[in-house]
Amino acid sequence: MLHINRQRSENILQIYFMFLCVTQTAMLRLITSLSFICLMMAISSMAQGPPVLDTDGNPLTRGVEYYVDPAITDVAGGLTLVARNGSCPSYVGQVPIGPGSVEGLPVIFTPSNPGDTIITETTEFTVAFSASSTCVQNTTWGIGEEDPETRRRFIVIGGEPTVFDIDSDQAVGPYTIGWCPACLNPPLCGRPRCGLAGILEQNGTRFLTLDGPAFPFRFRRAKRPWQGL
Repeated sequence: MLHINRQRSENILQIYFMFLCVTQTAMLRLITSLSFICLMMAISSMAQGPPVLDTDGNPLTRGVEYYVDPAITDVAGGLTLVARNGSCPSYVGQVPIGPGSVEGLPVIFTPSNPGDTIITETTEFTVAFSASSTCVQNTTWGIGEEDPETRRRFIVIGGEPTVFDIDSDQAVGPYTIGWCPACLNPPLCGRPRCGLAGILEQNGTRFLTLDGPAFPFRFRRAKRPWQGL
């Protein structure tokens, strides 16, 4: 009888130690998996870059309307649509300083990745005016013709939508808007002609163009009447 009880106790101890080993192994696997997930999330967060902030300190968000204002005061107003050489106003430009409103037109940023909601400094996106145009139905920004004298390329609406990005040299703005052509086969593309958005003034009109000195901008969330100040 004593022998049977001892054998039973040994079996119970063996089962208990086996249970401990299995539990510890499972816990180690769980900890390893969680550590790997945390590491991947940290790497992904670093790869995405810091969020682009509006003037209220909030990240720029997909589908929200913003005014693109100059970070330099008393120079010009926000971005809007302007005409060139008597053409229909299909060029992106700045509202001139004057007695009227210098607010410009609101824009909407749409990340190229459908899963992205926040605009970061590495996010590629399209941008469109949240307004109607008398010239074209599509108000998405694109790259237009090159000015023969300055060799600067105009940013226009109504053409092929173009992917832009936003960058900053400081912790919190001001920001620059950039563009670089897509290349599916880098060895065949050569050196891409990338550019930062700046301002070109012609006959009193300020155009948003590429290939010149970068112009600093800030982004102000558009307020609707029912939203208050």
